[in-house]
Amino acid sequence: MSAKYLTPDQDARLRRWERWNRNYFLFAFVALIIVLVFSSQLGLSSGNDWGGLGVLIALLITPIIVLQLRLKCPACGTSIGWQAKLMAPDQCKSCGAFLRAKNTSS
Repeated sequence: MSAKYLTPDQDARLRRWERWNRNYFLFAFVALIIVLVFSSQLGLSSGNDWGGLGVLIALLITPIIVLQLRLKCPACGTSIGWQAKLMAPDQCKSCGAFLRAKNTSS
């Protein structure tokens, strides 16, 4: 049985997803830290009222969920979803394709 590898185009699309996912995660992490540390100074929370802060946190986290659910295996189109964290998994569980382009330069 021969191993299935992604084409360079499929690999580029997967790396683009990884880049977007990683960059948004870093942005959201920094933004959440800033918002949580300075929430009272920004007027987002006071005492027991977290209304505005809760909405802002939900708006920062929702794109992370959307990015995870949009990831599909470029080879078979099966949703990878939560198998991926910040990076795509090494291999698709459905079709067995390696989610890296075969290194032809060696």
